[in-house]
Amino acid sequence: MKTYVNESAENYLETILLLSKKLPVVRSVDIANELDFKKSSVSIAMKNLREKNHIAVSDQGFIYLTDSGKKIAEMIYERHELLSSWLKSMGVPAEIANEDACKMEHVISKESFEAIKKHVKG
Repeated sequence: MKTYVNESAENYLETILLLSKKLPVVRSVDIANELDFKKSSVSIAMKNLREKNHIAVSDQGFIYLTDSGKKIAEMIYERHELLSSWLKSMGVPAEIANEDACKMEHVISKESFEAIKKHVKG
């Protein structure tokens, strides 16, 4: 059974993945600072992600991706990286390529993404 994850949840999971690569531990305040969101908004999102078993939170408040959360985060991150580099290779300025990739990564079908990936890596 595929669990539907909305764009906001995907962004949070991707942010946790990226923060976990550069910080020893990830906390809600780190996510709020990274995304420039209120801590209360992040707290609600973390509760929802925890209820869907995409994250685990330690007693100290450290946030970890579960296997399902990591799978979603890595998929979104791969899409972002490939789409932004593809757009830049076609002459799109880096800032615009990153912004557009961020939008595209959530709506593109698996089939279309795989076709682009095959073409790019050709």
